[in-house]
Amino acid sequence: MSVWRRLFGPTVPDEIRERLATDEHVLAATPTGTGGHVAVSALGLWVPDADGARRIGWDRISKAVWRGDALAVTEAEIADRAGDAVVLRDLEPVRHVLPKPGRIPYLVRQRVEGSIRSRYRKELPGGGAWFVVRKLPGVDGVVLQVRPDPGTEPEVVRSIAEEAAAKLAGGPRE
Repeated sequence: MSVWRRLFGPTVPDEIRERLATDEHVLAATPTGTGGHVAVSALGLWVPDADGARRIGWDRISKAVWRGDALAVTEAEIADRAGDAVVLRDLEPVRHVLPKPGRIPYLVRQRVEGSIRSRYRKELPGGGAWFVVRKLPGVDGVVLQVRPDPGTEPEVVRSIAEEAAAKLAGGPRE
């Protein structure tokens, strides 16, 4: 690692630097094999998109797998709300080829796993669901996320998630 990089951190590509939040710092960045860059900050993983780059918050990454020369990222979107809980649906994994990954795989794993405070699997009618309490990036708070299996009864998931979120917040909602 060069002295410059040790003192001042990684070179941040323009398409990411222009979109950083106030006081958001890039910990590592690398070009992809297909154009654009992947970068890690305390708030999330920066990935290439049609506008140059976008950040996926650590709480929205369901899975990140490093295999060969690529990082495959499964992002989650909010499918429903249940009180203070969110019901998530996984999007298709997106593969980012990183010819020179540096610390990116290590930092991604550390940040994704570090965002998880607790997780619990519950079997339900039609399937089951994962209930995961995750730290929200950049704020002092957590969110209950529910990721049901396909075919799991949505009303049952919503009811259990709402009740669990109320208990997590300190009591039943009125």
